[in-house]
Amino acid sequence: MRIASITSVVLLSLAVCAPSASAQGLSFSLFERYLESFRVEAGIPGMSAAIVQDNTVVWKAGFGRQDVEGIIPATADTPYQVGPLSQALGATLLLRKCMDQDTAEATDPVTRWVPTYGETSTTLGQLLSHTAPVGGFHYAPDRFASLTDVVEECGDRKYGDLLASEIFELAGMVDSVPGEALAVPSPADVATFGEARLSRYAAILRRAALPYRVISGRAQRNADYRAHQLDMSSGIVTTVSDLARFDIALDSEGLLSEAARIQAWSPAYWGTLPLPTGLGWFLQGYNGQPIVWQFGLVDGAYSSLIIKVPNRHLTFILLANSDGLSAPYGLEAGDVTSSLFARLFLRSFVP
Repeated sequence: MRIASITSVVLLSLAVCAPSASAQGLSFSLFERYLESFRVEAGIPGMSAAIVQDNTVVWKAGFGRQDVEGIIPATADTPYQVGPLSQALGATLLLRKCMDQDTAEATDPVTRWVPTYGETSTTLGQLLSHTAPVGGFHYAPDRFASLTDVVEECGDRKYGDLLASEIFELAGMVDSVPGEALAVPSPADVATFGEARLSRYAAILRRAALPYRVISGRAQRNADYRAHQLDMSSGIVTTVSDLARFDIALDSEGLLSEAARIQAWSPAYWGTLPLPTGLGWFLQGYNGQPIVWQFGLVDGAYSSLIIKVPNRHLTFILLANSDGLSAPYGLEAGDVTSSLFARLFLRSFVP
């Protein structure tokens, strides 16, 4: 593939003369050009990106188009469905409501909170870390989604309402929606959110990036795409600007206690075997630095990526309206460096 040859040249040049993260003008300009070339070669119609450093958005940009046919450019405020990247926000909500504000522990059986749950010995921590019922790591968003009922039990409200009030509103995420289905709200949605909030959500959803399939390098509108229901594992619609606000609130203890955040970003174990996950996040090392990350993949429609370098107080956020950020790279195996986009960021800013 042509993108592979271009990537080899780009990453080799970065390895030879990687800019420091403090050389912001030069490194951001160069990074933006490379990122755009990767987008074009991958056939991704529209993409939005941001970098947060020291709790400040130091760079953000839009690339390509959020609506190809309508010739509408993507910006940092373009909303996207982020798919399973929603797990990072869902896990934060569970840690906040059930652990920081209630009596839950990661070692609790799920059945303590949801007696009807079918796996009697499975714990909250095992679902949050994608620990398989037979042991070891197995990425299973559907099992993770079972935690939705746990959050509702702890918070004594519907999950979407809790997500909106305890994460979006506290973090100042003004362009985020707890589920695409709110474009056509049910009577229960009206009772939960009220007319004013639903009107605001509908306006955000109307300007969301359209979903595209990329076939033989060409983007085709995915006319078969249907709205996803919200749960702990998927369904959030948001922007890179709002995810930057979430990142800043998370790092500044606006959402979690320091102890809960450390717990989320500490490796889970099966016996003595470390897993590539914490609680709601993937974990790994890169150039001696711990990396905390999560991704989203909605087949033939959307993809997303967030990479945090906690010791550098540095975060990269990337959203797209095709599956090209995630589908080619097998990120569910737990290695973010398999992504060309992740490697570009890491080579550029974590030398």
